[in-house]
Amino acid sequence: MSTSSRTPLGVTIVDGGANVALFSATADRVEFCRFDEDGTEHRTELTKRTGHTFHDIVPDVTVGTRYGFRVHGPWDPANGLRHNANKLLLDPYATAIDGEYTWGQALFGHDMNEPETMDETDSADAMPRSVVADRSFDWGDDSRPDIPLADSVVYEVHVKGFTKQHPDVPEEIRGTYAGLGHPAAIKHLVDLGVTAVELLPTHQFVQESTLLDKGLRNYWGYNSIGFLAPHNEYSSSGTAGQQVAEFKAMVKALHAAGLEVIMDVVYNHTAEGNHMGPTLSFKGIDNRSYYRLVEDDNASYFDTTGTGNSLDVAHPTPLGLIADSLRYWVQEMHVDGFRFDLATTLTRQNEEASNRSAFLDIIHQDPVLRTVKMIAEPWDTAGYQVGGFPAEWSEWNGKYRDDVRAFWRGDEGTLGDAVQRFLGSPDVYEASRRSPVCSVDFITAHDGFTLADLTMYAEKHNEANGEDNNDGESNNTSFNGGIEGPTDDGAVNDYRDRQRRNFLGSLLLSAGVPMILGGDEIARSQGGNNNAYCQDDEISWFDWAAADQDLLAFTTAAIAFRKEHASLRPEWYRTAPGDSESTVSVLRADAAPFEEGDWADAGNRAVILVLDQGDDAVAVLLNASDTTVEFTLPEHPNGGTWSLGLSSDPDQQVTADATTVLVRDASFTALQ
Repeated sequence: MSTSSRTPLGVTIVDGGANVALFSATADRVEFCRFDEDGTEHRTELTKRTGHTFHDIVPDVTVGTRYGFRVHGPWDPANGLRHNANKLLLDPYATAIDGEYTWGQALFGHDMNEPETMDETDSADAMPRSVVADRSFDWGDDSRPDIPLADSVVYEVHVKGFTKQHPDVPEEIRGTYAGLGHPAAIKHLVDLGVTAVELLPTHQFVQESTLLDKGLRNYWGYNSIGFLAPHNEYSSSGTAGQQVAEFKAMVKALHAAGLEVIMDVVYNHTAEGNHMGPTLSFKGIDNRSYYRLVEDDNASYFDTTGTGNSLDVAHPTPLGLIADSLRYWVQEMHVDGFRFDLATTLTRQNEEASNRSAFLDIIHQDPVLRTVKMIAEPWDTAGYQVGGFPAEWSEWNGKYRDDVRAFWRGDEGTLGDAVQRFLGSPDVYEASRRSPVCSVDFITAHDGFTLADLTMYAEKHNEANGEDNNDGESNNTSFNGGIEGPTDDGAVNDYRDRQRRNFLGSLLLSAGVPMILGGDEIARSQGGNNNAYCQDDEISWFDWAAADQDLLAFTTAAIAFRKEHASLRPEWYRTAPGDSESTVSVLRADAAPFEEGDWADAGNRAVILVLDQGDDAVAVLLNASDTTVEFTLPEHPNGGTWSLGLSSDPDQQVTADATTVLVRDASFTALQ
């Protein structure tokens, strides 16, 4: 018989059953609750306690066992204590979760009519179960692709939406981990040329009752409850632990094709919400340790996420859970990196964001975590921190999105900012000795218009969300050619198509790490819905039958062009001291250097960027004006002649002996 231990937390199979360990600094007693197939519950009290961890060896626990916890302790919301043993609680360290929620009073620790009163309804029949998953897997010769950031092209994609309507993926696995790992799905990614998939949240998350009551569903998944469990709804092979092996098989298949897997992770908050939210796990285990409470009002939650609560990353227990979760996904699930939702919240040691926070420190010193890609969404509801993360991190660069959109919209006075973005945002990163790969460049992301809709709708159309079209960003204003929605007007369609190529081309010609929103390459539309978080239907799913094959061909060519030219993928800024082999020239349309007054010219919307690295050179001619511009070709850095490489104008021509090139309105041309 094994001896019980306070580590590791969670459930670990040992001789004689399982070692069960649960942290709670405020509980009086903890019961481990095992469930038979028919729902019969068997309770075992954890009799040992080391520090604040309750633990014991529990017999009759095997792979596949469904379980939960009941935590006994004081109910005193005013002092941040919300123990209620009537509520079955999920294990924070569960590696699989089975079942769904039956919404109603049972899921709430408090009386919904009297929030200060404890509710005594038993929640077991309304709760999912934690599951002891089989963690064995034959990884074979799987290895991390380990693609340098400078060579990376990231593809943000939803596991379900990508294959739910894919005609070449077997119907029984569409919309699942197995579907994304299917050869037909992988073929699209490989043929396109991207190097990594960035998966929208795949941690176990909760379907909110407010959405279900409206006939909607949480599609994006930014409502986590299980930080070590792959979301069970994306499993085709079963949810009683089978989702773990299926996720691993997906990763293995993507790695075999040379593709990295980056997870979008939501550690800033949980699905338990504020003081009126349900009691599903952390609240009932140790509310004061896991959550940031308002200092002079412990019944309330300090919220910088807009969801009702924020994890207290200044406390070692939730901080340890985050670190353990990250290591688990790297070591056992073989993922290659993470994108942190609202990452600024995780750096708030007290109220102020800091790049010397405990959260950042544990990653920097961890021998496992410091080897994988770390990408921050560098803001939360209380602050904007673009450029503020440490040098080892990359960031979603919101300035890139805003400035490049403004440039191609033709806004006056945007040329200087746009040039900074094309060069990797040195104005944001270079002064702190960070590199271009700290900037994850993007035009569109899951949150907002798709590229097709950005160029097709002047106003959002979120009526299906059930909020009277009041949700989402207010409007687009801009790239729709004067006509909203689909049209048969050839001139309008030509303008829209050109703008789509401008955006995708800009992304792939810019220094930094380009991120493409999945589906933009085939002009995926959401019908103008710019906040489709609750649309788990045809609004969000890829419509492969309607794919724009011409745009797909352009995007594929643009990615290939980027890969062919080292000058487009600098690992450091071209103005770096002592870097004699890497240069950039920023020229006017007449090939003369810019003078101070040129930048002040609000109507100037044309520029030449000459990018030179070693024996490779590219000249990018940008024209965001509403008229054709004649560009004088600059001298080729290597003494050769320029030839056409890529253009958003399919009719663009460049002759071998040309000294000037006409670039039509709202278009770019890249020469090689």
